[in-house]
Amino acid sequence: MKALALLALLAAPLPGHAANSLDPAPQELLQRGEYLARAGDCAACHTAPGGKPFAGGLPLATPLGAVYSTNITPDPKTGIGSYSYDDFARALRDGVAKDGIRLYPAMPYTAYAKINDDDMRALYAWFLNGGVQAVAQPNQDSDIAWPLDVRWPLAIWNLLFHDDQVYQPNPKQSAAWNRGAYLVQGLAHCGTCHTPRGMAFQEKAMNERGTGYLAGAALGGWYAFNITPDTHSGIGGWSDAELVQYLKTGGVPGKAQAAGPMGEAVEHSFQYLAEADLQAIATYLRSVPAVSDGERKARFQWGKPAEDVITLRGQDVQNQNDGARLYLGNCASCHSWSGEGVKDGYYPMLLKNSAVGALQPDNLVQVVLGGVHRKVGDQELFMPGFAGTLNDEQIATLVNYLTAQFGNPEIKVDSARVAEIRQP
Repeated sequence: MKALALLALLAAPLPGHAANSLDPAPQELLQRGEYLARAGDCAACHTAPGGKPFAGGLPLATPLGAVYSTNITPDPKTGIGSYSYDDFARALRDGVAKDGIRLYPAMPYTAYAKINDDDMRALYAWFLNGGVQAVAQPNQDSDIAWPLDVRWPLAIWNLLFHDDQVYQPNPKQSAAWNRGAYLVQGLAHCGTCHTPRGMAFQEKAMNERGTGYLAGAALGGWYAFNITPDTHSGIGGWSDAELVQYLKTGGVPGKAQAAGPMGEAVEHSFQYLAEADLQAIATYLRSVPAVSDGERKARFQWGKPAEDVITLRGQDVQNQNDGARLYLGNCASCHSWSGEGVKDGYYPMLLKNSAVGALQPDNLVQVVLGGVHRKVGDQELFMPGFAGTLNDEQIATLVNYLTAQFGNPEIKVDSARVAEIRQP
């Protein structure tokens, strides 16, 4: 709960300022800035559902109260319209707004500090000089109560945990490796979710030289998987082509389907990156130290088809909490009775699925509760959530059936944990 409470301190409001007078930026610079903003996935946090792009207002519910993302459009009063380049770079690299207000480190300035000057200027040009439409939408204060809303201790936090140095290429590595490192450590901020956190909510490592970098972490009710090249725990069994496919589309049949925060990253960010950049990311991920966290040990056998579902067809429902019946009534039409999916992977297989075979059930519970909605190109993937139709006991029964039949039979979840995950 403490980690979740700290995660809640996500979006410190950026204050409004007077208008800025800027000359039009060249089109090439604006296009580069837009590409970099997609690489940084800025829209994910700063665009509310149904809201104007980058105008903020996305509610993030926590046990301590709601936090709302901020307006980062060039509106002079409610956005960042008067930020100079130095103001902009300071906010992204040091987590300090124009008037000195410190941003909470869950805003990934610890990663954005790696952005080089050329890319920072392109981002600045796009956000403030023609790429983003100004929206007059006031920022909403968080409901975080005192003393957690006091920000001066963040200066001490920065001294202890923040490295504000721009990424320096490693001359011993290839251009592709350095490009991948620059993206993973910086704009893509992969470690923000995939690296374990310490007691002060700091990432335990910021690059491949630190212990546990990208080894997987629980965050905001989801578990970001180990993406080190360990064979059993990470991506050691993935080919480069599969890694690129996953980043580009969010799905690799027989391995994983992106949902939750990762699904959003694919939809808003990774699908727009150049093939060379995705290949570079794969190259870099291959090189980080492998970390074993116990996932998918060799003794584990990936599930088995659910033959018991076939025997229930046409029978009257006598027990709504029976796992096989819940599966037949809610899942089998898309994932098939055998769990092998249908339609060329559009409805993914549950056998050899990372969420079903994990050592903890949280991601699977999240998907059953909230569903999946991911749009990549012209293809829109949709799975309905069952939070409104199944109670906590039924969700737990269904999840335990899925893990027993198709994934890791050693993993169980109870209705109390489902209720905890269900609460925002």
